[in-house]
Amino acid sequence: MEEYQFKRTYGKWFLSRVKRAIYRYSMIKAGDKIAVGVSGGKDSTALLYIMWLLKHYSPLSFDYHAIFLDLGWPVDPAPLASFCRKLKIPFHLEKTDIGAIVFEHRREDNPCALCAHLRRGALNNAALRLGCNKVALGHHLDDLLETFLLNWIFNGRLATFTPVTHLARSGLVLIRPLIYLPGATLAGLARSENLPVMENPCPASGKTKREEMRSLVKQMAGTYPDIREKFLTAIENAGWLEPGFYK
Repeated sequence: MEEYQFKRTYGKWFLSRVKRAIYRYSMIKAGDKIAVGVSGGKDSTALLYIMWLLKHYSPLSFDYHAIFLDLGWPVDPAPLASFCRKLKIPFHLEKTDIGAIVFEHRREDNPCALCAHLRRGALNNAALRLGCNKVALGHHLDDLLETFLLNWIFNGRLATFTPVTHLARSGLVLIRPLIYLPGATLAGLARSENLPVMENPCPASGKTKREEMRSLVKQMAGTYPDIREKFLTAIENAGWLEPGFYK
């Protein structure tokens, strides 16, 4: 797409729910500088576009910076960098050896856990160097439910992630502005606005326990279409999403 413009339909489609999550959990305050983690996938790219909309079409006052982690895969981030240039979003590419560490040197049975840990560290360190005080991730409502199922089925824990997490070691605050949106909404936004979405080159893509949970959620939603929203209502009413709930 040649130009990125605000559309009146955005409010009803997704933007009002993003704002509601941000205000309910006090995710963004005046003067914040937010590092937006972008992988090239539909969720994080949609988040970056939504942050641009919020910056230009809401009262929220903040600065932000896109950070792309180069894990060592043969991926060309040029479309994402070009997208950021068009929107005048600062873009930072952080080179890492995470891919080689996880799949060549360590070769662990559960590569996702190690990879996620290393990616979090690399993203947070880059955010601090850029002077950011917050990090925004593209986790959405489906991710919230899938994480709950992963913890319940495989770890025997009733837990999921929270919309706001204070990282004591770094002093950063992790925010997830998309928790009220199902993944299908973000996929629709990516298609509608022709956002730059790159293929996931990870060797474990599509073969993980999370992928099993994703299939399970789809199966349950086939019988109970509002299961995502009912799950969100239940855990919010129980106070599970309040910062610091999980110790």
